[in-house]
Amino acid sequence: MDRGDSERQRAIFITGAASGIGRATAELFASRGWFVGGFDVNRNALAALSEKLGPGAGLFRPLDVTDRAAVLAAVEEFGRATGGKLDLLFNNAGIDAKGPFAEMSWEKIVAVVNVNLLAGMSLIHAAISLLRATPNSLCFSTSSASAIFGTAGLAVYSATKHAVKGLTEALSVELAAHGVRAADVLPGIIETGMLPAESKAIFPKRGMWRVMPASAVAETVFAAYESKKLHWYVPEELADYDVQITREPEATRDGRLAGGLF
Repeated sequence: MDRGDSERQRAIFITGAASGIGRATAELFASRGWFVGGFDVNRNALAALSEKLGPGAGLFRPLDVTDRAAVLAAVEEFGRATGGKLDLLFNNAGIDAKGPFAEMSWEKIVAVVNVNLLAGMSLIHAAISLLRATPNSLCFSTSSASAIFGTAGLAVYSATKHAVKGLTEALSVELAAHGVRAADVLPGIIETGMLPAESKAIFPKRGMWRVMPASAVAETVFAAYESKKLHWYVPEELADYDVQITREPEATRDGRLAGGLF
């Protein structure tokens, strides 16, 4: 890394930036001097984030990640604001859909796939040129503990998060030829808008299924930028669970694996 690059302000592009993990990440990176590109479909919450971080913190724009033209325009505007650099692309926007797969409407299934998978692919594809132009850049995505073993009642969500994990692994090889890293985070139970308040009481106070703050994931995103590690787990105990499940998937299916949530 040359002197000029070391003195340049780092820049992060975050989708789903207005709440939960995305907001916590935007706040953390802004506090550490990064230029933050915050994008979200929720205009009011995004405006509140921009106001909290203050003038000069970055670029904050409403964005429907399923709109290909809007994604291309957002990446282009971000590139103009950062001099063509993108140190960390955080593909974070996502939605869930709870309930039995057989009872879910086809429209809802398509919506989850569009936001969680196709939109992420669209964003990464649009931003690859900026990542390639930036030394030590990182393409980072939010997967899920549901990508360790598919969660009953969240089948479509689980499927998209498995796909995000697989995409990340493939890109970690493909993009390496251009000096770009790829990694993901597999969070467990995180205190965000996706976790209803009444559901918090059902989770244990300790162990890998304890409720974690969104800030724990944000810190993980920051740590990932300085690392070559591929998969990150929040909390870290989920990494061992992943190994167990790979070895004994039937035990998880049948409810015989100690510590399992399913």
